Amino acid sequence: MSVFAAVRGIGTFPARTNPMPRSTAVPASASPWQPADRRAQQREVKRMAVLRTAAQLFNERGFHATSLDDIAERLNVSKPTLYYYIENKDQILLECVKMALDLMQSGIGEVRAAGGSAIDQLKACMRIYSGVVTQDFGMCVIRIGEDPLPDPLKKELRRLKAGIDGHFRRLIEEGVAEGALAPCDPKMAAFMLAGALSWIGRWYRPDGDLTPDQIADQGIELLLNGVLQRAPTKVTAP
Repeated sequence: MSVFAAVRGIGTFPARTNPMPRSTAVPASASPWQPADRRAQQREVKRMAVLRTAAQLFNERGFHATSLDDIAERLNVSKPTLYYYIENKDQILLECVKMALDLMQSGIGEVRAAGGSAIDQLKACMRIYSGVVTQDFGMCVIRIGEDPLPDPLKKELRRLKAGIDGHFRRLIEEGVAEGALAPCDPKMAAFMLAGALSWIGRWYRPDGDLTPDQIADQGIELLLNGVLQRAPTKVTAP
């Protein structure tokens, strides 16, 4: 063999029967970040937890006696974490009260859209009202109210309350027109009904003897039919 032939043979190898492919696919690693819609959903769940916990503490201790530190402690998070979901304590109270009023508005709106007699609609709306004030956000409306809030925020809440009051007044007017309700001042009647139903949020206890449904049943019966014993109707002989 010549020198040149020997040099040409250095570094040569037999042909492979299964050559390695030029490119090998590498599986993509899973991203530690959730999709945007999932992150938004998780953030909303946590924000609602902040609001509900705050409402519970407001109802238990009062607004002024509850601090952001208290809310953070019950949630097992640091106080700075709360600022990712809320701005301050006033905003928390505003959101809690709005949550309850929005529940009332949407529920009453569904009743009105479904139609039916005025008295049946009035009873259904009273049941919704009673049910909301036995929940954390509803109790917050009744026990804390709007007084701790600055004036601009109070105006927003009063607008929402006025919408609910308007539904009750119109239902009472319609009930009188249909003959199901005795003639009365709709404004005064609406104030009395809403005031009595609101007070449930003051004395209701989840561990009490009556369930929210039982309270609603008895409350509606008392408010619409009263407590006076009526004499039995005498049947005259023909």
